[in-house]
Amino acid sequence: MNLSLTGRVAVITGGGNGIGRATALLFASAGASIAVWEFAEAAGQAVAAEIGPNAAFFKVNVASPADVAAATEATLQRFGRIDILVNNAGITRDAQLIKVKDGEVTGRMSEADFDAVIGVNVKGVFNCAQAVAPIMIRQGYGRILNASSVVGLYGNFGQTNYAASKAGVIGMTKVWARELGRKGITVNAVAPGFIITDMTRGMPEKVLAGMIEHTPVGRAGTPEDIANAYLYLASEAASFINGAVLSVDGGLVSGT
Repeated sequence: MNLSLTGRVAVITGGGNGIGRATALLFASAGASIAVWEFAEAAGQAVAAEIGPNAAFFKVNVASPADVAAATEATLQRFGRIDILVNNAGITRDAQLIKVKDGEVTGRMSEADFDAVIGVNVKGVFNCAQAVAPIMIRQGYGRILNASSVVGLYGNFGQTNYAASKAGVIGMTKVWARELGRKGITVNAVAPGFIITDMTRGMPEKVLAGMIEHTPVGRAGTPEDIANAYLYLASEAASFINGAVLSVDGGLVSGT
């Protein structure tokens, strides 16, 4: 199986931490040059430095079309092409749609939190794909990989905004697969299950144990588990896969 990315240039959004960092390091080990698009400057610079001269950091807020356009141009100037886009950047702002106690509304998901998640997780994916697609079309080659989630497929309590955003990513993936496939570009999504990252490490032990209990393989996922899926989809081995949503969840859905 050919998993080499030698000669390829990969943009990894949210590449400074967690799954993004693991993906950047794995792609670099497979031979790719890496553009780390990250809003957290110190984290992004650290990953680029860890990879070495075949990597560069660009500070990007993916929700900003101007930031994305500037980073696209800077990446082209640095590397000359863009072959792979991993739309990994994402945020959560969890809350119930509405909370009611004794007939009274005691809480709700705020408009600001809803808009923030949609802005990064949906508009950010749109901004980045729209910016790099013309480059890939000119090249006659490209891989666009989008981060969805099992909650985008099946929902999750307290995550109206996040579930909506990840379902939206699936919809965009399938549209772009149709629009770009004949131009040499494949578009696929990965739907992670429960993955141990800095964000999930802060969850209560009881919640962590419950998630693992509902995962048939008996463990939480790692960022490397997701990075491995991205590497396969980015490689020539997956050249006939287009418009797919690959669940990497240890069987979590079937175990709930």
